[in-house]
Amino acid sequence: MRFTCYPAIDVRDGCVVRLRQGDYAQETRYDADPLARAMAFADAGATWLHLVDLDAARVGGYTLAPLLRRIADGGRLQVQTGGGVRTSDDVAALLDAGAARVVIGSLAVETPARVVRWIERFGAERIVVALDVREEDGRWLPATRGWTQTAGSDALGLLSFYRDQGLRHLLCTDIARDGMLSGTDPALYAALRACAPSVAVQVSGGVRDLDDVRAARGAGCGGAILGRALLEGRFDLAEALAC
Repeated sequence: MRFTCYPAIDVRDGCVVRLRQGDYAQETRYDADPLARAMAFADAGATWLHLVDLDAARVGGYTLAPLLRRIADGGRLQVQTGGGVRTSDDVAALLDAGAARVVIGSLAVETPARVVRWIERFGAERIVVALDVREEDGRWLPATRGWTQTAGSDALGLLSFYRDQGLRHLLCTDIARDGMLSGTDPALYAALRACAPSVAVQVSGGVRDLDDVRAARGAGCGGAILGRALLEGRFDLAEALAC
């Protein structure tokens, strides 16, 4: 399975930001120009970008279409993007604006049958199911609506369902580690890989150094989301891509 590094740009109020553990009250701002940051990633050799609309993640209504189109039209980065995707028209609009893949979060947990229909309609390569999880009593429970609500369903059960329906791409964020530079949890991603070996699992939450990137690749995952550590220069993007 090919491994991909996804430098991440999370946008809130037009700025590049990072949250700690998904808490909107714990925000760090980095750039006022997301496009310039994206092009800097491309200059370093990135071929993919993970773009998130944090405002839309809570209330719906994706707002980054102009930015998405400018990045996509540049032809240097393929973009997977999400935040507030609620309908098939939302998916179609993002694909029309240049997205290579659309990330589905809350609805992937709340209405799986609907998301399966989108996989069938748009193709498995165009849809990423995002499960943002918290560990509770030995179970990984997905959070929804900008991580403000916790579902009762188990992440591995949901993954089993999607695996059997042809899912190709899963993005799983460990909320407790997200933005904390605490390292990733090998047990979580080993469980996901064991559940669905044919699904490309993207590691998200806690990536702090090149060893975490190497560990994700060594575990057979499909990629890693590079967030706060990359923005703060804790490792070089070109070195991560070389991993």
